[in-house]
Amino acid sequence: MQYTCTGFSQLHIDVARFATDDFNPFHDPHKWRRLRDNPFQGPIVLGFQTVTWLAERMAEFRRRQDDPERLEELPFLNYQLQFAAALKPGQAFRLLVKPSRYDAEKGVLANRVLLKGPDGLLSMGQWSRSRTALLEADPSVPGGLRCHPDRSDLPGGWFLKRKFMMTANGKNFLLGCRVEPSCYFDELEDRVRFPLLFPVSYVSCALLERAWKRRHDFEAEPMVYTRHEVSLDLRVAEGIRSNDRLHLLVRPERESADEHRFLCLGRIEDSPLFTARISLVPLARIVAALRR
Repeated sequence: MQYTCTGFSQLHIDVARFATDDFNPFHDPHKWRRLRDNPFQGPIVLGFQTVTWLAERMAEFRRRQDDPERLEELPFLNYQLQFAAALKPGQAFRLLVKPSRYDAEKGVLANRVLLKGPDGLLSMGQWSRSRTALLEADPSVPGGLRCHPDRSDLPGGWFLKRKFMMTANGKNFLLGCRVEPSCYFDELEDRVRFPLLFPVSYVSCALLERAWKRRHDFEAEPMVYTRHEVSLDLRVAEGIRSNDRLHLLVRPERESADEHRFLCLGRIEDSPLFTARISLVPLARIVAALRR
């Protein structure tokens, strides 16, 4: 199965980054010029922006291809994506979905997915539904998160970022991802359904604020995503309502010259919503590899 998108304009990028408080200079139409050795020659699309568009296409694919009763028995959404290149404003791209594979013993329904842009592969990986989370939460998470101030450093190396789920931000994020907001929000029909990956997209804000607090120089040492791994509980996601507190916890698993890998957790009030493992590399490493 194949799906095509005509691309995201700079306006789409701005709407998505403002909705999620993503202040990464890579997406800014002016500040991208300040990034040392930036090979992209312009702003680039948010990773979570592309993944949210992908999630919408995969939901459509599931509705066409899969048994609804089976899906009800698989309450976790999981994806693992390796990023190979950046998408620029105005660039069209394609999503290729490979045939489904169901492992009844493990309770996993999975598809290989590929995103291809005008210059080749953008990202590739696996999209799945499962009986249990494929990426389990760390049991050492601190409790009583509501008692801690926003941007707190907590025991165990955790950094806490707090956001509130707002319908206006959810609608704008959908617009930025080229998804029709009325499918999720309609006041006259009393419909409030936040897009599944909207709370996960706030991980970027949490990581950026953690780095800013530690005085990271975003212009001299820019970093880019290389991999996302996410497991999300659909039962919790479908119960999110306006003004619910989203507690984001991020903790480094590895920080070296070659890779920065973070474990990221999301909780709606006291309910575990998602677990993510996010990998980044310094842009300088990518530039050096391109010059070889």
